[in-house]
Amino acid sequence: MAKITVVIPNYNGIKYLKTCLESLYSQEEGTPEYHVLIVDNASKDGSIEQAQELFPQTQIIRLATNTGFCHAVNVGIQESDTPYIILLNNDTKVKSTFVKHLYRAIEKDSKIFSVSARMLMWDRPDLMDGAGDLYNVLGWAFARGKGRSASKYNKPSRIFSSCGGAVIYRRSILEQIGLFDELHFAYLEDLDLGYRAQIHGYCNIYEPQAEVLHYGSASTGSRYNEFKTKLSSANNLYVIYKNMPILQILWNLPCLLLGFFVKWLFFVRKGMGRTYLQGLQTGWKRCLSEEGRGRKVRFEFNNLSHYFNIQWQLYVNLLKFIAKN
Repeated sequence: MAKITVVIPNYNGIKYLKTCLESLYSQEEGTPEYHVLIVDNASKDGSIEQAQELFPQTQIIRLATNTGFCHAVNVGIQESDTPYIILLNNDTKVKSTFVKHLYRAIEKDSKIFSVSARMLMWDRPDLMDGAGDLYNVLGWAFARGKGRSASKYNKPSRIFSSCGGAVIYRRSILEQIGLFDELHFAYLEDLDLGYRAQIHGYCNIYEPQAEVLHYGSASTGSRYNEFKTKLSSANNLYVIYKNMPILQILWNLPCLLLGFFVKWLFFVRKGMGRTYLQGLQTGWKRCLSEEGRGRKVRFEFNNLSHYFNIQWQLYVNLLKFIAKN
């Protein structure tokens, strides 16, 4: 019986999906049994037809419209019944020990909610694409190690959250804290999920032996664009409102305001300052909406020590960002 379901969200991924599936079905002997499930967001490029023809063992769910990353992976998680779920972007190529090492890492401790893979740049595998995600007191989320030498990230470590592009999650904790928040549509939804897990006393880990090559920004076309900038800025504000108690927001407000101001200046230089502000406006409206207020994580005193731990990480991760660690 399968212990793991690998969920791959797909949207017009014909350039990448075949390579992704070939590598996924080439895991070495001794890998725990796993099942592969593609959730397709109404692709029109023939990628799903190709996957059906070349990999008939793959389960495929076809959605009528592009509902975004969050809804697609939630559909996959709800369709599966295994104790662990691996999320994998379609623009990846995994190493032959990828599944095995993610599974071994999460099995070490029942308090581990997620394990993030070692993501390497597709065309420069000597450089990191990400060693898990960190989050700091300025309200900035960033991929740990991005663009730096992969040789510096050879040790397992605790991270703030796992990148949803190559990660394993524990189903029992998902059932406790909830699935991906579909108000995000895409971007920072994995940060929100890892944040919620930490509020409840669980942890997220980086595992360097689970390697994957990642093309990056395959769906949106570039690292910075209008679509991504507007969504990310809205979600950035929403993550803070949703997960921080009011007193913690007030405590961090000077740093958060500085962080948003510096980000705005950054996007002004890229010609997208107005887009960034429009995203913040969208995020503010979401926070004030009935649906947004209904999803705010309720403060509970038995989680107080977890909030202090998170606050400490916000300070430490600012130092790591400055040091480019």
